[in-house]
Amino acid sequence: MPLFDTRVAAVLLRLDRNPFHHGTLGAARSLGRAGVPVHVVAGDPAEPVARSRYVRRCHARPAGEGLAAVREALAGVAGALGGEPAVLLPLDDATAVALDELRREPGGPARRFLLPDQPPGLAALVADKAALAATCRRLGVPHPRTLVPADADEAASMAADLGLPVVAKWSRPWLLPPGTGLRSTVLARSVRQVRDLYARVAQAGSPLLLQRYLPASRDGDWFFHAYCDSAGACGVAATGRKVRSWPDGAGLTAVGAWAPNPDVERPARDLVAALGYRGIADLDFRRDPETGTYHLLDFNPRPGAQFRLFADPWGLDVVRALHLDLTGRAVPDLVRSYGRRFAVENYAALSLLASPRPRSRRHGASGVLETAWYAADDPAPAFAMARAWAGHLARRAWMAPQRAWRSQEGARTPIPAQPAIRTAEPRRDPAPGRHHDSQDPAAGHRRPGLPPHAARPPGPASPQNPSAPTPRR
Repeated sequence: MPLFDTRVAAVLLRLDRNPFHHGTLGAARSLGRAGVPVHVVAGDPAEPVARSRYVRRCHARPAGEGLAAVREALAGVAGALGGEPAVLLPLDDATAVALDELRREPGGPARRFLLPDQPPGLAALVADKAALAATCRRLGVPHPRTLVPADADEAASMAADLGLPVVAKWSRPWLLPPGTGLRSTVLARSVRQVRDLYARVAQAGSPLLLQRYLPASRDGDWFFHAYCDSAGACGVAATGRKVRSWPDGAGLTAVGAWAPNPDVERPARDLVAALGYRGIADLDFRRDPETGTYHLLDFNPRPGAQFRLFADPWGLDVVRALHLDLTGRAVPDLVRSYGRRFAVENYAALSLLASPRPRSRRHGASGVLETAWYAADDPAPAFAMARAWAGHLARRAWMAPQRAWRSQEGARTPIPAQPAIRTAEPRRDPAPGRHHDSQDPAAGHRRPGLPPHAARPPGPASPQNPSAPTPRR
C-alpha cells in the first residue's frame, strides 16, 4: 500500500441530510484505515457515520443552505484544524458545485483546503442535467434525447413526441427544497402527469427536462468511477455493473460487481479527457436494448456512494488516490479485481424482497464481498444504522394509510379540462461551450455559469425513473 502523508487531515463535506449516506462512511473508513485523520461535516452529528472509529471528529452541518452554509462550515473546520492544510472531499453534487464557486473567492475559506485544480464551472456543467445533455450532443457522446419545455403545453407536446412513458427530471436536483415531496427523477406515464409535474415548476428551482425513456434490460446498467490526477491521467478507473438497485430496476446501487466493459469505459475516458476534468468522477450508463448502445445518464463530480467496490488488493480507491495526489505522493495504477462485489445491506434487502429472482453472473465468478455498513474492524455504524433504519421504516408504515387517504381524496377532486396540445419543435440549444451566470430564484445566491437553456424557469418532479438512477446522495 502507498505511504500516505498522515499529517494532512481529510475533511468530508456533505450538504445532503440523508443519514443513510453510506458513501460518507466508506470514505471515512478508507482514509482512516490509511492513518489519515478524518473530519466529517454532515447532516447530523448523531448519524451512523459519527459512530465510526475512523472519524476523528464529526462537525455539525450549518443550519443554512447553499454557499453561505458551505462557507460557514469551511470556516469552522479550518478553525478547528488550527489553520493546518487538509484535503477537502465533497460527497454530494450540491457541495461539489458550491466548492467550485467558493474556491475562486479571494481570501475565502475554501482556499485553506486542498482541492483538485478543476477548470472553473466544470462541476456545475456536468452536474446540471440540461448542460450535460448539451455537452453530450456537442461531443458526440450517446445520451437519451432530452428536451426542455418552456410551458405546460410544450411539455405535453414534447412528451407525446418522445413517446410515453417519458423520463421527467430536474436540471439541478440539488436545489429541490426538502419537505415538498418533489423527487429528482420521475417516470411519467401520461400527458396529464407531465402537466401536473410542470405545474410545480415554481417549487423546484431549476428547469424540468423531458427525456426519452430507455427501458431496463438484463445487465444494462453500468457505472464508471475514476480519479483524474493533476496531470489529467486516470490510472485509477474502473467499470462496474449494477446487479441490484433500489428502487428495483431504477434507483441507486444496492449490489454492484466489478466487471470489464470497454463499451462503457471508452466513452467515459474520452469524455473526461475532452472536458479536462480533474478529481473524482462517477458516471452512470444504461444500454439501449434496441441498439445495444450505452447512453450516459449522469455525471457526478464527486465519489459515487458505491466507490468502495473499486478497492484493489492494496486498498487503493478513488478517495485514497485523491489524498495521495493532493499531498504530492505518487498515485499507482489501480490493480483490476474483477468479480469483487459491494452490497448496501438495507437497500439490498428491499431489492431482494421486491424482486427475489437471482441475477446474472455472466461477467465472471463472484469475488470478495464488501458491505457498506458492517465491517469487522468498525461494527458500531452498522448497529446505529439498523436502529435508525428500523425507526425510518416504522414511520413510513405509520404514515402509509394517511398518504393513501390523501391520494384517494385527490382522486375525487375534479380536474379541469386540459387545453389542446400544440405541436412543439425541439428547441435548439445555444452554443454549449458558452456560459453565463444565472440567478437561482430558489437559492437566493449566485450559481456557477450555466448554458442559457438551463436557466429557463423551473420545472417539476415526483415518482421514480428507470432511465436514470436516483441521486446517491
